Amino acid sequence: MRKKQSTNFENEQFLFQVCELNSAIAMISGRWKSQIVYSISQGNNRFHLLQKELPNISETVLARQLKELETHAILVKQEIPDTVPVGIKYVLTNKGLDLVPILESLCDWGKLYEGGKEISACYTS
Repeated sequence: MRKKQSTNFENEQFLFQVCELNSAIAMISGRWKSQIVYSISQGNNRFHLLQKELPNISETVLARQLKELETHAILVKQEIPDTVPVGIKYVLTNKGLDLVPILESLCDWGKLYEGGKEISACYTS
């Protein structure tokens, strides 16, 4: 979080006003966010399932990234009924579901212009 009087904050606000793309990129920026969104779209909707799918992410970072995605209304937490202790699953909102094909297109674009490297963790169409 930037100080509201900082030059960085002012520059960020200016860029958000100039083009909505800057705002969109800010919502999904972060090393793990795109992988988290895609993984949830594939059914890995519990914290432990995300950890299993993304073994290199720390618990702290995963929790922070999930919270940021929730703050941007890309996903919501839902309680799983009849579980003890109370289970939580992550569900993509319509905003999050709309993001999935965009991420897939960006992945395809990256494959095309990064020398066609196949990255196993990348989305497949």
